[in-house]
Amino acid sequence: MTDPRTGTGTHHERYMWLAIEQARKNPEWPFGAVIVHTRTGRILGSGVNTGAISPVLHGEMVAMNDYVRRQGNQGWADATLYTTGEPCSMCMSAMAWANLRRVVWASSIDEIRRTEIIQIDLSARQVAESASSFYAPELLLGGVLAHHTNRLFEEARRRRQSLPDGHDLKRG
Repeated sequence: MTDPRTGTGTHHERYMWLAIEQARKNPEWPFGAVIVHTRTGRILGSGVNTGAISPVLHGEMVAMNDYVRRQGNQGWADATLYTTGEPCSMCMSAMAWANLRRVVWASSIDEIRRTEIIQIDLSARQVAESASSFYAPELLLGGVLAHHTNRLFEEARRRRQSLPDGHDLKRG
């Protein structure tokens, strides 16, 4: 296990802890993401799901918007995105269009679906393969710290179930 304060463990775990910190900002929908410069490790963007504002504001999309605000729409090929949940088809498509070649996630789409968050049944790898005429990712890695994020998603499910009727339990 990695200690987020000391950064001990693999570099992927170190950055996933930062994505988890983002996810904790929205305990009902714990989708958090950070974008780092692949060589230097500098944080270039971050975000958490704000889908209550707009359905397109998944954690990855918020992080990508933050990246553009801070870096401009350039340099994507030198970045790695870390996210608590496997990117949905919308988010993975945006990453393909941006040419963001390295994507690391924790919980799989299947695991997220087990917590009653609806997901399009299309993996990040399937989306990348469908974009292969213009997109060639260098790294698509899942399962990093998934035991921690799976627990976050399960806690979120219980939290949503305890809310009054009429609250939308299925939106991620």
